[in-house]
Amino acid sequence: MPLDESISVYSEIGKLKSVLLHCPGAEVENIVPNHVRRPTFDEILFLDQARREHNQFADILQSEGVEVLYLTGLMAEILNDPTVKEEFLNDFLIEGNIVSQSLQEAIKEIFSTYSPEELVLKCIAGIRKEDLNHIIPKSLGEMVKNPYPFFLDPIPDLYFQRDPFASIGKGISINVMSNETRNRETIFAKYIFNYHPRFKNIAKWYDRDKIHPIEGGDILVLSNKVVVIGISERTSPMAVEIVAQNLLNSEAGFDSVLVFDIPKTRAYMHLDTVVTMTDYDKFIIYPGIEESLNVYCITKGKNNELNIKYENMNLTSILKKYLNLYSVNLIKCGDGDSVAASREQRSCGCNVLAVSPGKVICYDRNKITNNALRKNNIEVMEIESYELSRGRGGPRCMSMPIIREKI
Repeated sequence: MPLDESISVYSEIGKLKSVLLHCPGAEVENIVPNHVRRPTFDEILFLDQARREHNQFADILQSEGVEVLYLTGLMAEILNDPTVKEEFLNDFLIEGNIVSQSLQEAIKEIFSTYSPEELVLKCIAGIRKEDLNHIIPKSLGEMVKNPYPFFLDPIPDLYFQRDPFASIGKGISINVMSNETRNRETIFAKYIFNYHPRFKNIAKWYDRDKIHPIEGGDILVLSNKVVVIGISERTSPMAVEIVAQNLLNSEAGFDSVLVFDIPKTRAYMHLDTVVTMTDYDKFIIYPGIEESLNVYCITKGKNNELNIKYENMNLTSILKKYLNLYSVNLIKCGDGDSVAASREQRSCGCNVLAVSPGKVICYDRNKITNNALRKNNIEVMEIESYELSRGRGGPRCMSMPIIREKI
């Protein structure tokens, strides 16, 4: 049953009530070796196993009483309206670099026979050139021979629902992705939050019409007062400042935005690949990040201006200060073993999803880290991770909380 609130996320650990997912589909099978870098994947996934693993993830969430919403289902409900459907297709094709009038018409002709859900799935899966073999090319761009197999690229990263938008308080940040190929992911959020009856009229702390990139994996809501945003390979300081300005000058109730500046490397692509919250005073952290981490605090100043200061303390002291805690336990990925930490950070050992305080979902492959969590009285629920982890994201990356109980 739908819940009363649309968006309500004031922590990383409050009991999870509603979450948005996308189960991998045909888009994963459209990752081709010669073009694997055109999306952001390093490897090829085996779809059948990836879906089994994702279904395990959804089953655990539902067994914990979480309402599981699917992106495709929400979009299908919206696209039952012919006017919205036409608007969406025009937007989607232009953003997919389908600028030829004849090619747009050909794709719309194919889509005209699809149900709303089939249309959404095909938009995500991509359109191969062979899908339009019956269309006579009319423009030079269509006639010129090109080995690239797609007219419309697939969107295989979409099962990482954390990135395209972020729930913060009772509002959202609709993000600008750093990789141009992924920007179409955010168009689904645009339509859900413009047209779905459950999600219309939500406050927006950032929107996809901006130019500076920010992604949801860099946004952690630690309490009803404190949001952390990472400056990473994929999130710019300019975007962080805009979000902070909008949050702190609203009625949302947040009084501090902590900015974690992390190394700009593929290994640390988002903040949540190196640190996530697991309990009131417990975090799982990649130990290699502590020495290189710089932290700033943004608060509201006079005349709606921002005060920004550098925090010249270690991470434990910063978290104690802003979360008003007596102590903070930073649980080490790899349980203190540097080799295990490096291996398990790569397979998303730090990227865990809390379903309630002290209870998290993890990939089963990160045995040493998961046991370190258990030793620190964190309940660990494991899912298989043969294929999903190849995309370089874990349970937190794959989920966008919609509602959490306040703590």
